[in-house]
Amino acid sequence: MKFLIAGAGAIGAYIGARMAQAGFDVTLFARGPHLRALQEGGVQVKSSEGDFVAHPAVAASLEEVGPVDVVFLGVKAHGLPQLAPHLTSVFGPDTTVISTQNGIPWWYFQGFGGEWDGLRLERVDPGGVISSAIEARRVIGSIVYFSTEITSPGVVQHIEGNRISLGEPNGSRSDRVRGIAEALIASGLRCPISARLRHEIWVKVLGNASLNPVSALTRATIVQMVRDPGVCSVIRNIMEEVEAVSNKLGMELPVSIDQRIAGAEKVGEHKTSMLQDLEAGRPMELEALVGAVVELGERVGLPMTCTRTVYNCAKLLERSGVARQSQ
Repeated sequence: MKFLIAGAGAIGAYIGARMAQAGFDVTLFARGPHLRALQEGGVQVKSSEGDFVAHPAVAASLEEVGPVDVVFLGVKAHGLPQLAPHLTSVFGPDTTVISTQNGIPWWYFQGFGGEWDGLRLERVDPGGVISSAIEARRVIGSIVYFSTEITSPGVVQHIEGNRISLGEPNGSRSDRVRGIAEALIASGLRCPISARLRHEIWVKVLGNASLNPVSALTRATIVQMVRDPGVCSVIRNIMEEVEAVSNKLGMELPVSIDQRIAGAEKVGEHKTSMLQDLEAGRPMELEALVGAVVELGERVGLPMTCTRTVYNCAKLLERSGVARQSQ
């Protein structure tokens, strides 16, 4: 199989480096200083599990890559509307697309069934740009459970974890999902195949929609937030609202809110991805992680009072940061 990492950021470059090290045919699509560093020195991975350098192929444009078998979408959710229309040059008749984005993915309601089947969330897929460019039949979902960071161009710091769950939207164990999982396992990653990926997504959204925006507002690490009684109360309220939305959609969560908070505390002195983006001056993934849940709350008739309040405050914080950078 021929693999493409479309957006070789922290997650994408790490997956690509692991696959290249294992001997798979993988190409990284990147831009700017990161592109030049990858071309000159490969992907330098720093990890407590052992440092290594991998040399996958690197491309500055999608057109030079040509058709591939599997595309990992490595950009963050807010970058997908811009990327998706340009993927046609790498699509063959049976190309599979794997989303690695946090939050509610654009494909979530495709083939969902019932009254919500085919629902498009404007905050995730504005104008239907993504769903128009990537046919539903191509999609395999994923949930990434490892933490990585670009510390300098071409250098990826692996912080912790090595698991990435894959799942067909229809819950089947298809030949294609098993083949991709086998490749990732051979690359040193844990890769369970989930028959209930949509349920699993909501477990992660519990933390995404609460811990991420609150951390941006407080600048606190995960353990600081959950150990502060007042802040933890806010986080719990958001989680309860998120759980209520998931229940309205028929999604019974496999873990309790207490279990989710306890799991977050075990992560320790770690900054959320949203706080890392804020401190680095990058756009935050507010819409996919929080705005989408607020939009769904509106759809199912729930007020989402606490979630909406934190979301609006984080939106103002983001706008203020953008305004300062443009001055």
